[in-house]
Amino acid sequence: MKKSIVILFALFFSMSIFSQEENYQYKVKVGDIAPDFEMSLPSGQKVKLSSLRGKVVMLQFTASWCGVCRKEMPHIEKEIWQKHKDNPNFALYGIDREEPAETVLKFAKATGVTYPIGLDPKADIFGTYAEKEAGITRNIIIDKNGKIVMLTRLFKMEEFNEMVALIDSLL
Repeated sequence: MKKSIVILFALFFSMSIFSQEENYQYKVKVGDIAPDFEMSLPSGQKVKLSSLRGKVVMLQFTASWCGVCRKEMPHIEKEIWQKHKDNPNFALYGIDREEPAETVLKFAKATGVTYPIGLDPKADIFGTYAEKEAGITRNIIIDKNGKIVMLTRLFKMEEFNEMVALIDSLL
């Protein structure tokens, strides 16, 4: 029964997001297997998306110059990261677009986030998921099977709350 509710919940939100995807300039869509990539964290540690299979994954595309990102990130920190950071079935990575490690570290400190933020120096990861000239902030929620279950763009509280509820239901 719980599994049926989760599936219906995900389907409902997938359908509502799917109808908006074209406006979001995504190259991927809900239901796709998330394209694999490898990125470096400022520490030099490498993260490969496919190594996270079996976990619910949230990717947040961001940059220090993005005002909307700065508004959204404390919410991600408080309402998602702090709630699930110790859950072995969850992973959250910010992906900073076209900035050096020093800038990313200052940005994380300034916004008060403690979740890991990886580097995307040429926006190649971003360009795999969305048109390179498309804007940020945007979030991608990936289920334990590697399938994209939600795509967001900008920061709208109602959509953010839907994303939080979806993550909670998948975990």
